[in-house]
Amino acid sequence: MELITETSTGYVPLYRQIKRLITDALVTGEWAPGQPIPSEIELAQRFKVSQGTVRKAISELASQKLVVRHQGKGTFVASHLNEPTKFPFLRLSPDKGPLVDVEADLIDFWRIKLDEESAANLSAVAGSTGWLIRRILAPEGVGIIYEEIRLPGQPFDFMEEKTILNHNCMLYSMYEAEFGIRILRVEERVKAVLVEGEIVDRLGLLDGSPLLRVDRVAYTYGDQPVELRRSYCNTSNHHYQNQII
Repeated sequence: MELITETSTGYVPLYRQIKRLITDALVTGEWAPGQPIPSEIELAQRFKVSQGTVRKAISELASQKLVVRHQGKGTFVASHLNEPTKFPFLRLSPDKGPLVDVEADLIDFWRIKLDEESAANLSAVAGSTGWLIRRILAPEGVGIIYEEIRLPGQPFDFMEEKTILNHNCMLYSMYEAEFGIRILRVEERVKAVLVEGEIVDRLGLLDGSPLLRVDRVAYTYGDQPVELRRSYCNTSNHHYQNQII
């Protein structure tokens, strides 16, 4: 291991270098989602730094939800499988009361050629092989969100419909369990649109109905985009809710 002390922009704190090295190990899959990482003492010995430096690096990783600390058990790689909600980035909430439960129903699943816009968002080559997943999200059993999800051929090269169905169409947990891909953050753009055709038919609405369109790019380790998603949301009895910290 070679630690650096300066870059072209100036000094790099030692704990940030250790954080980068731990993140690199997560990227390469040395420790899989849900698995424990070595103790602070073991990491300090591995990187030849103080335990305090390692602790500071892990604290920052924990604040970014890359790892999770469990008192008396150690530190574990964060996992979608252990999250309290099946849809950790869903921002649609009922106008009254909490969002209790959401089900996902697969419409269809296709191998496609990525168009230029999709490929650009996924850092892929236009015309390269990808996947299209269409599904309906149904809070409290009522379908209110129509989604089109586009994935690059890599790392999802062996995707099958039965895999999606085996995971009850819960995509982020499926990415992690089947492909070792954990979604760390998303970027969204929100726009009100008037919609006709199949989308409103699927949601039981009339042509020209106003819907909230949410365009999302999801990223994994190394800030690599791995999913492009467009959601059409019926906000008659729901609203988009976000929290800025």
